[in-house]
Amino acid sequence: MNILLTICARGGSKGVKNKNIKELAGKPLMYYTIKVAKEWDLANKIICSTDSDEIAEVAKEYGVDVPFKRPEILATDTSGKVPVIRHALIEAEKTYGKEFDIVVDLDVTSPLRTVTDLNNALNQFIKQDAEVLFSVVDARKNPYFNMIELNGDGYATISKKLDHNILRRQDAPEVYEANASIYFYKRSFLLNEDNGTVLSSKRAVIFKMEDSKSIDVDTEMDFKFIEFLIKNGVITI
Repeated sequence: MNILLTICARGGSKGVKNKNIKELAGKPLMYYTIKVAKEWDLANKIICSTDSDEIAEVAKEYGVDVPFKRPEILATDTSGKVPVIRHALIEAEKTYGKEFDIVVDLDVTSPLRTVTDLNNALNQFIKQDAEVLFSVVDARKNPYFNMIELNGDGYATISKKLDHNILRRQDAPEVYEANASIYFYKRSFLLNEDNGTVLSSKRAVIFKMEDSKSIDVDTEMDFKFIEFLIKNGVITI
């Protein structure tokens, strides 16, 4: 079973300039994803997909291959993740002259995942014979109970209606939030260009993670918050 592990980090970032290489606790943010990828030690190849020469240099500094430069069309604000991973798989197979059975993608903005998370995700991916696996946490809001939309007349209504009213959150169907941390893909899924998102698959499964490992570092406040938690011994990284 050949595994390709991808770390995708484009140069453009509107929220935080150079977010992927901005220092978090003294190291570039992407360092923490590279670190856990290398500690996992099950990937045959670890590569970085980027359009940025600066990001490429940081990736190489920490021992990650950058075998190609991501084309501009896949490095915009509107570029979908699955096409980016598909491109990475195709280019990696050309570069290394081998097929990869599974592609694992780790998002740079989620630095708190662990080797144990990756092992458990892989075991679940295989056990459930999934095409796609992606990580989630319990949703903080529930569309059956306390998520609101406006109808065509501009009046408030519950997002998802059942045939009876939900009066307590505990009675609502369980829902999850994708936490943008861990993704597993089968090669055949990625090479099918009709598949545009993880939910294009009828055999997509979720891997539930702890909230404490699911902080998404996306704003200046997120950087300050996670550094506060590190400084006060709440988390280690």
